Amino acid sequence: MKLSEIKTILPTLDNVEFQLENGAFVPEHFHVTEVGIITKSFIDCGGTIRSESVVNFQLWNADDYEHRLKPNKLLNIIKLSEEQLGIADAEIEVEYQTETIGKYDLAFSGKHFVLKNKQTACLAMDACGVPSDKPKVELSQLQNSCCSPNSGCC
Repeated sequence: MKLSEIKTILPTLDNVEFQLENGAFVPEHFHVTEVGIITKSFIDCGGTIRSESVVNFQLWNADDYEHRLKPNKLLNIIKLSEEQLGIADAEIEVEYQTETIGKYDLAFSGKHFVLKNKQTACLAMDACGVPSDKPKVELSQLQNSCCSPNSGCC
C-alpha cells in the first residue's frame, strides 16, 4: 500500500486497527512512534547496485490504555512527516515487535489494516546459480513412460 492510499482510507474509518496475517490484532492501545522514510542502497548477489525507499511506520504496544490512535491523529502525523521530511508517495513498510522487530507490507481488508508478512528473495536469480524449480510431473504420466517395471531400465 502506498502512502496516498492510506491517506484516502483513514478519513473513512472510526478507528485505526491493525491485524497480523495470523488473525491476531495489534492491541488497540498501540502508538505510531515513527513515520519516516527509509532508503536502502545495496549490491545484490549478481553485482547490481540497487536502491529502494519506503515510508516507515513503527507501531509500539504501549501500556497506555487511556489513549487510542484515531484516524485524524494519524493523518496529522503523516502530514507533518511529509512537510518536515519531504516524504513522497511510496510503499509503506510497518515495523512491529512480536518476538522480534518484524517488517510488514500493508494492506486493507475493508475494515482494518493488515500487516502482510514480507519474504526475502534473490534479486539476481539469473546470476547467482540457484537452480530453477524442477518441473512437476503427474504420476499418471510416469505410468505411461517407456520404462516399465520389468524393462530393466531402472
